[in-house]
Amino acid sequence: MNNNDQTKRPCVTKFQDSHRVGRRAYLQDGALILAAASLSPQMLLAEESRSQVRVGLITDLHYADKPPAGSRHYRETLAKLTEATGQFERDKPDMIVELGDFIDAADSVEVERKYLKTINRRFAALCKDRHYVLGNHCVDTLYKKEFLGEVERERSYYSFDRGGIHFIVLDSCFRSDGVSYGRKNFRWTDANVPMAELEWLKHDLQENDKPVIVFAHQRLDVATDHGVKNNADVRQVLESSGDVIAVFQGHSHQNDLKQIGGIHYCTLVAMVEGSGAESNGYSVMDVADNGTIRLTGFRKQKSHLWERRQ
Repeated sequence: MNNNDQTKRPCVTKFQDSHRVGRRAYLQDGALILAAASLSPQMLLAEESRSQVRVGLITDLHYADKPPAGSRHYRETLAKLTEATGQFERDKPDMIVELGDFIDAADSVEVERKYLKTINRRFAALCKDRHYVLGNHCVDTLYKKEFLGEVERERSYYSFDRGGIHFIVLDSCFRSDGVSYGRKNFRWTDANVPMAELEWLKHDLQENDKPVIVFAHQRLDVATDHGVKNNADVRQVLESSGDVIAVFQGHSHQNDLKQIGGIHYCTLVAMVEGSGAESNGYSVMDVADNGTIRLTGFRKQKSHLWERRQ
């Protein structure tokens, strides 16, 4: 599924579309520079470049109406999302993406549906152009079709174009035998991108002529329990295209950054971790018309800059 680029953006933005920027303009051993998280994306881009597309990013909300467990404060996600909403209203992203584990597990389908309805009511109000990456907790009790139906989405993996950039949403919630996660039929450490999805990904990238950004939940850059088991196969497909700039992912709840095969793998901090506003984490990503990708992090989310070398 590849949705055409929208000519009229559903979220208000102060920036206009500009010319396309190829991958080689972004990556020439692109330098990593830390940017001050206290500065807004508008301030960071002032007098330097204009935003070609702006994306609000959050991950691992794990919303649930239940007491804290360890460092996870499930109910506080509502207040944390409210804070992020205020920032997004100021920065006016073109779209919003949540990178999985939108909800936490419940003892019954009925209760888990309530969790999903509650958090999605607030998330859906942020922006019409919004995207959901499936995480393992999203389908702990629900089936994928139940989760997707509630958030009004047809597919768990797909691609679309915005502002001259090709975006890909991946689904790694499959067992090694190719069976989809759902109704407690899986172990969270057994995450895979099945052959059918890999073949779709190859074809999608072959048909694409734009710079590519990928959204995932389980990590594509590590061989730990938090990594996709066949992530080397996925990376090979991404690298062979020659167009993939960066992958944004969640799952391990921590800030992390790796560069493999000329692609940046940026792991974002979880919103659910820790109590209080100071423990929050969310970000705004700008892809600029001069080839710069800038991630402006708030609270515990780190900021990054992949800058084009002149």
